[in-house]
Amino acid sequence: MGEEITRKGGPGVTRSGLLIINKTDLAPHVGASLEVMARAAEKQREARPIAFANLHVGEGVEAVVSFLARQGGLG
Repeated sequence: MGEEITRKGGPGVTRSGLLIINKTDLAPHVGASLEVMARAAEKQREARPIAFANLHVGEGVEAVVSFLARQGGLG
């Protein structure tokens, strides 16, 4: 569903501790704009964190691990 997900603002977008937008490498192939997704997610989430990632190749892993460590989720 691409960039529509962040605009719709479902519970995963609005209530999660960290919103991970994964597979960013596919955005151009499906007509999704990461900039549009970022703006929509920021609007829906207010000040809660957002991470853009391509976890298949390790991009964005550091942000996810850092968030989990700050939350006490790694131990």
